[in-house]
Amino acid sequence: MNKTNYYEFLQISPNAEQETIARVYRFLANRYHPDHPTMADPEKFMLLTKAYDVLSNPETRLRYDETLLGPTGGEDQLSTSVDFMDSMDGELNRRLAVLGLLYFQRRTNASNPAISLALMEDKMGFPREYLDFTIWYLQKKGYITRADNSDFTLTVDGVDFVEEKRGSMPVLQRLLTSEAGPDAPPRGPIITPQPGTSSNGSNSKQELKPPAEAA
Repeated sequence: MNKTNYYEFLQISPNAEQETIARVYRFLANRYHPDHPTMADPEKFMLLTKAYDVLSNPETRLRYDETLLGPTGGEDQLSTSVDFMDSMDGELNRRLAVLGLLYFQRRTNASNPAISLALMEDKMGFPREYLDFTIWYLQKKGYITRADNSDFTLTVDGVDFVEEKRGSMPVLQRLLTSEAGPDAPPRGPIITPQPGTSSNGSNSKQELKPPAEAA
């Protein structure tokens, strides 16, 4: 059956909550609206409206999931198992995912440790506009660098942060031990945080701070 995957089109997880679906819909509706001066796309706008009509209604969404996605559903993207859209936890997860991807790339491919923005966007499974703040923050912290060709690389400070914090941040530890690198084969869920808590039940809102200086 050749049907458009609405989750893929919206670039969200099949497990996304209604609030997330509505937020992404508003973002893309503004982009594809026929009145947009540069990015107007009437066909995509119509498809977006249809997708939202289906996914915003719990009953039609359930039927859609059963017919299109089957019992497992989802794609090989981090967004199928990570909530990147929540305001606070989602931003923290975006930072950890970027650091995890770059760390894995540097460890496994020392001669080519960079990852393109396009690959990062594809692996994480949502529009690059959602990475703007994340990338700005990590660059200002000195954890990542951006080359002239827009490829990203993890710095020494970034490596130190990942290796120091992986034991105290269950999300980061689980991402790294899953071997979810840029070329990783399909696997089960990589990160499954509960809203407001880490995997051990403690509060998960942790700040990304520079590693402590050696005494």
